[in-house]
Amino acid sequence: MAGRADEGPHAPQPYDNDTAWAEQLLGQLSPAGRDPRRVVAWLGRTVRAAVCLQDAQGHLLAGDRLPLDAGVLADLVTGRLAAAALQDGSRHLRMVGLPHPEQGPAAGAVLAVARPEPFDRRAAGIVHHTAGVLELLLRERKLTEAGHRLRRATADLRLAILQLLMVEDTVSARRVAAGLWPGLLEGDTARVYVVEGSPAERDALAEACADAVDGQALVVRCPAMDGHVIVVSPAPAAQDRLRSLVDGRPGVFLGGSLRQRLTRTATAYGQAISALAVARFRPDQTAVYAERTHPQRLMDPVALRAWSAGVLRPLDALPHHIRAELLATTRLGLEFTAVSAARVLGVSRNTVRARMDRVEALLGSDFSDLTTRAAAHLALNTEAVQGPYDPGGTDPHPSPRAGLGDLLDSTALRAWARDLLGRLDADGRDLRRTLRAWIAADANAERAARDLGVHAQTVRDHVRAAEPVLERQLLALGSDLYEIVLAHLVTGTLATPALGGANRGQPDSPVHR
Repeated sequence: MAGRADEGPHAPQPYDNDTAWAEQLLGQLSPAGRDPRRVVAWLGRTVRAAVCLQDAQGHLLAGDRLPLDAGVLADLVTGRLAAAALQDGSRHLRMVGLPHPEQGPAAGAVLAVARPEPFDRRAAGIVHHTAGVLELLLRERKLTEAGHRLRRATADLRLAILQLLMVEDTVSARRVAAGLWPGLLEGDTARVYVVEGSPAERDALAEACADAVDGQALVVRCPAMDGHVIVVSPAPAAQDRLRSLVDGRPGVFLGGSLRQRLTRTATAYGQAISALAVARFRPDQTAVYAERTHPQRLMDPVALRAWSAGVLRPLDALPHHIRAELLATTRLGLEFTAVSAARVLGVSRNTVRARMDRVEALLGSDFSDLTTRAAAHLALNTEAVQGPYDPGGTDPHPSPRAGLGDLLDSTALRAWARDLLGRLDADGRDLRRTLRAWIAADANAERAARDLGVHAQTVRDHVRAAEPVLERQLLALGSDLYEIVLAHLVTGTLATPALGGANRGQPDSPVHR
């Protein structure tokens, strides 16, 4: 084998007046043609040769695998040679090292071109200039891949911060956010917005949301819903900016929460989802969670906190971090499906179910029963909003004097429930009867249909028709539905559940009912 080292890939090369190949090579740099494989194929056709492009580790990037001299290849990879021309019997070979932008003179890839006839000036010039184009394309690919990795890492960090906020770990959330977004979570309160679009356009929608809030909010692609983008914004300006973003975009909707403490991010997220259901019926495609009268606000606050503390008393013996983890997971699990809660928390759905099963067992309750879920949701959110019950510090484990039935037995609550459910009476399809049967069947349309003697799709259509009338999202379960369940409990059309039945000291236990 005979060979010589060339002066380098950027050495001037003489060539004839045929410049058509140069125009074709420049065409490979157009946005539609920036592919090293296409460039290598073009080079092979143009100089009538076999072409191989491989990385420094010997992995084939484009073209055909060629037998190469190991010593020359090592010199090119390490940067000792920039290029080489070899003759191996009847084969003439040109090899060029393509520098790596982060490795100094060392090559990140090697271009090898082999053909039967010697390389004339034209062929040598084409190889030389093609090497320069491939170097640019490979460098661009590296930068693009690095950009993708950076964006993925940033998206993962945003999701991690959201998941920490969802389980009320604001200290860790602030610590993670401080490195990339200093000061973003310094305040104690924020609003949560959910922007909904098509799953196919979600990435573009997330970028548009990030541009709109200009670094003043946490923008996260929802891990549970493919078409949703979650925005956690401490800044008040985000709402108007997001409204402007949604305005005039068909199929894009915006739901926003009330301002909540960061520890109540999960509650704010539920409010934003609820508002999103209303936004779908609004001409401007946006809605903010209404400051409406919630049933718990019409209950005796002391009695409500005492009842909630009594219901949750079996968890008090657990270590604090275990108790907090179980309660945070159960709140999300009651608000959404186990699969969605798992994606939001970044754990498996089996973990969510195991934690909820443990809480269910400790409370002596059956979460498959919708009225029990509504009562448990009331107890969990009462503690989340008002904090642990402490009647003057004299008794850390109070026995509630009132049961759930007593809490629901008030003139104000009865008036609220009658007014809310009475909205359904104007519809001639008897939506109220269907909704009551559907709730009694634990939101199972097939069971409700058998009880009513209608088709299951009729049940679903009636429940869906009740949503805009009640201004609450029902089919997706969650806080809105639990309020409607409580309204039925207040009016006596559904039986009050025996939440905490395994705890015999509680008035809601079967032995006390």
